[in-house]
Amino acid sequence: MSADPFSEILNLTKTESVVTGGFTAGGAWALRFPAPDKIKFFAVVKGECWVCIDGEAGPIHFVTGDVGLLSAKRAFVLASAPDIEPVDAMTVFAGAGKQAVQLGDGADFTHIGGHVLLDPASGKLLADVLPPWIHVPAASPHAESFRWMLAQLIEERASEQPGRQLASAQLAQLLFIQILRAHLQSAAAMPAGWLKALGHPRLAPALRLMHGEPARAWQLEELAQACAMSRTTFAFHFRTTVGTAPLTYLTEWRMRLAERALGKEDTPVATIAHSLGYTSESAFSTAFKRATGRSPKHYRNGLR
Repeated sequence: MSADPFSEILNLTKTESVVTGGFTAGGAWALRFPAPDKIKFFAVVKGECWVCIDGEAGPIHFVTGDVGLLSAKRAFVLASAPDIEPVDAMTVFAGAGKQAVQLGDGADFTHIGGHVLLDPASGKLLADVLPPWIHVPAASPHAESFRWMLAQLIEERASEQPGRQLASAQLAQLLFIQILRAHLQSAAAMPAGWLKALGHPRLAPALRLMHGEPARAWQLEELAQACAMSRTTFAFHFRTTVGTAPLTYLTEWRMRLAERALGKEDTPVATIAHSLGYTSESAFSTAFKRATGRSPKHYRNGLR
């Protein structure tokens, strides 16, 4: 039984964090980065900078230990001051012929960055619930763990120790998880979805129950009791927070599990149906086709 929807969804979406490089800078500098096609994260390891994101109200000041996560496809500028004319970052990095570059004497500022890979099919489950932009300041309660992870990342990337690539990947994954945890515990607004519900202490128990036993025929009354609410109050708050009704969410989660199971060619459709609480293969097939537009067998054939 799983009582950790967060981990389960990260596994389902095949979330993989990758450190791609960084740069050092000194003096006056500014780099403009194109809109990323993946979720992007970066951190200030040393010094300070200004971050200007297209569509945001104004520049954001970053200091040592601050971490940012950009999920929206928006271009952005990193600069020593917000009034400096930026140069194209891709030209600078391409011209260097390596991952890390130095601007000026490189003595004032150190940056490390990377991106988050998601499964093309299931990745929307995570991408759609993220806000466009997350800023975790070094002064937050998570600052100590961030400092340790960033220091370890720098050390691993600079070392020749065996296993450094795997260690860097694991640290980057942990950094991404900690960014989302920090955001969940903040008062910042986020889009309606399962992630927002996990940050809602009175709704999270219902999510854990449904993810723990997705095949169970959960009743609205049971879920409401677990959240110490009446049926009406629970249903209202769940729909407002998640964007869908509780039992509709359960069905949608079952379909995501079904899609993953159908990717395993040796699992009979009838077995998948039974594991998700359906009394017959035909009942499951009807529900699956209603949710995805394709029958289970057509979906499986499309994956081949």
